[in-house]
Amino acid sequence: MKFSDGYWMTREGYQVLTPYEVHDVVVGTNGITVFATHRHLENRGNTLNEPLMTMEFSSPMNDIIRAKFYHHKGQRRLGPSSFPLLSAGNSTVRIENNEDAVSLTSGDTTVTITKRHPISITYSHKGRRLTGSGTRATGYIKAADGNHHFREQLGLSVGETVYGLGERFTPFVKNGQVVDIWNQDGGTASEQSYKNIPFYVTNRGYGVFVNHPELVSFEVASEIVSKTQFSVAGEMLEYYIIGGDTLKDVLGNYTSLTGKPALPPAWSFGLWLTTSFTTNYDEATVTSFVDGMAQRDLPLAVFHFDCFWMKEYEWCSFEWDERVFPDPQGMLTRLKAKGLHICVWINSYIAQRSPLFDEAMELGYLLKRPDGSVWQWDMWQYGMGLVDFTNPAACEWFKGKLSALLVMGVDSFKTDFGERIPTDVAYYDGSDPQQMHNYYTYLFNKTVFELLEEKRGKGEAALFARSATAGGQQFPVHWGGDCEATYESMAESLRGGLSLGLSGFSFWSHDIGGFEQSSPPDLYKRWVAFGLLSSHSRLHGSTSYRVPWLYDEEAVDVLRHFTKLKLRLMPYLFGQSVHSAKNGLPVMRAMLLEFGDDPTCDYVDRQFMLGDSILVAPIFSPDGEARFYLPKGAWTHYLSGEQVEGGVWLTNTYDYFSLPLFVRENSLIPVGAEDSRPDYDYAQGVTLQLFSLQDGATATASIPTVTGETAFTASASRSGSTVTIDTQGAADGWSVLLRGVTSATSVQGGTAETGAEGVRIIPSAGASRLIIAL
Repeated sequence: MKFSDGYWMTREGYQVLTPYEVHDVVVGTNGITVFATHRHLENRGNTLNEPLMTMEFSSPMNDIIRAKFYHHKGQRRLGPSSFPLLSAGNSTVRIENNEDAVSLTSGDTTVTITKRHPISITYSHKGRRLTGSGTRATGYIKAADGNHHFREQLGLSVGETVYGLGERFTPFVKNGQVVDIWNQDGGTASEQSYKNIPFYVTNRGYGVFVNHPELVSFEVASEIVSKTQFSVAGEMLEYYIIGGDTLKDVLGNYTSLTGKPALPPAWSFGLWLTTSFTTNYDEATVTSFVDGMAQRDLPLAVFHFDCFWMKEYEWCSFEWDERVFPDPQGMLTRLKAKGLHICVWINSYIAQRSPLFDEAMELGYLLKRPDGSVWQWDMWQYGMGLVDFTNPAACEWFKGKLSALLVMGVDSFKTDFGERIPTDVAYYDGSDPQQMHNYYTYLFNKTVFELLEEKRGKGEAALFARSATAGGQQFPVHWGGDCEATYESMAESLRGGLSLGLSGFSFWSHDIGGFEQSSPPDLYKRWVAFGLLSSHSRLHGSTSYRVPWLYDEEAVDVLRHFTKLKLRLMPYLFGQSVHSAKNGLPVMRAMLLEFGDDPTCDYVDRQFMLGDSILVAPIFSPDGEARFYLPKGAWTHYLSGEQVEGGVWLTNTYDYFSLPLFVRENSLIPVGAEDSRPDYDYAQGVTLQLFSLQDGATATASIPTVTGETAFTASASRSGSTVTIDTQGAADGWSVLLRGVTSATSVQGGTAETGAEGVRIIPSAGASRLIIAL
């Protein structure tokens, strides 16, 4: 929201009160309170009829500074007044208060407030300035219409670029954009977003989290070009500056504050196939798809039933449409006997024709209008009402309806919608509808995720969620919403996923082939490569099926090729996922997260790192041409073995069975022995593929179990022409492949075999160390 008229003037109807100088400082045990005047006090009389600004600074955990500013502190804020935050209890603050300034340091991150005019607030990490606000920046905005606001303007340095703010499909670098944190069902082709997160990071290595569930308006170098401004309605503003040595540390600290992502079950990383949305289907159709995939050797892990598993006009009844599914229990039993997991579509809406509507209405479980009547409309479903998740009894009622499906054999829920949340309503617990608009999805997904953990156990819960807000990363997986079947929309989806990953979310997916319309075979095959090299992989559409044989026979081969590739990479991918969940990192990473010292990566948004070692550059052109960037270092194409020296942009053409898929130097990639399912024993028969290990460098790998523990670890080091491989906890059956190496002079602890990909080392029985002379 803009309050200025150019740089010098204030817009008509607004008055901006900014801190001029510090009047007093109160130092507490764990924080400081600063009282600032809005003009110089020449005498005692100037204290009459004049406001102050109260500024509190504290720290909930190391390297996180909390700033909370007030005008009138007594304004009542109905819940949720803030997001639920965690405290690690590790914050030890140091406070210095002298004549000129007062500072608070938490870990290595410091806030310093100067006392004399011009007052300034500076945030730094290990003495390096991160950002800050100064004259005319922090402001309380008095509006003529009585709708007052608070704003902050934090400085942007020369060359500083801003990222995140949720799953945004607009340009990846947010500089120059106006971003309103307000969940909307807007597809992937506009400034609207399903997942709005009031958190951003910059390439200078810090994050800013605005702790307001309601609408937060960001002006990212779009009002004052050297500042990021954020504003909220009301009498107070709270935000957190999050420091760290690297952007990875910043994301780790942010998710320590708002919640770490849960680790999805290993089976969820396999290929998902759906009925699509408005297609006609019954058990025979479903069975034909499942059997067709098996007959074509296309490994399938999850089958998803979209909306019409329930009767039309009755969403949600949570009851199978007996006209097309007369024996749902038997059907699910038959499908699960084929090795499948089952997902069904739900949302939080109860249509008037649903058998549950009257029950929910009588029990008071539906959201109400201020006059006490049930809130309803005809968008999506006739007479639709919404479950009020601020009512604990309604949550348990909702869980009870879903529990029957779990007993039947359902394993996961696609929690659709959650964005079209009205504000002309009254919540059970008295929550403010404005503050609940974004927060509603947190309660919706939390309720369903908790049920899955209760019934299936920790580590077995997986959603396929569309909407989210801050903290929603705790309830994975999320997908990118309703994209179109175009190359442009494919690129939009990737931008959204990269932005979401820089907003604290680890696991993300998208509709392979596009949701709207039907993609041509060319686009489908290119999107398959992108989708199977993503965190999670789902074939889904709107009006047409997404089984590959409906495109052409080559599409079948392409899907088989990349599905099996992903399954063989599961020891690496799941190991990276374990690490990501623990540290709050995205599995699909924007390039600057791994290469923060390479300024070229600041703007790269058509490729990503899959974990910390593998670069993926999807192809967005029907001619198969890919233009991509390799940072400095030695890179090896995973499929062809081509070796390239980085620090360059490249343009190459690829067929449907390849794409830019490069492994960075000094990488030890565990590759599995199976390609038929995602949840196999990753340690059994694993091959440790070593890529371009440089002299004096080391590479490590952690091979996980399917439950997320460590099966064994391995490390490789090189001194001159000698490579040493050490393992801990490895059983017999593992091997090493030196990619791109043509021969080995000698091997201690095993034997060498030379092949097209490189030199394979077979350890002797019981060996835990290999010493290889090249």
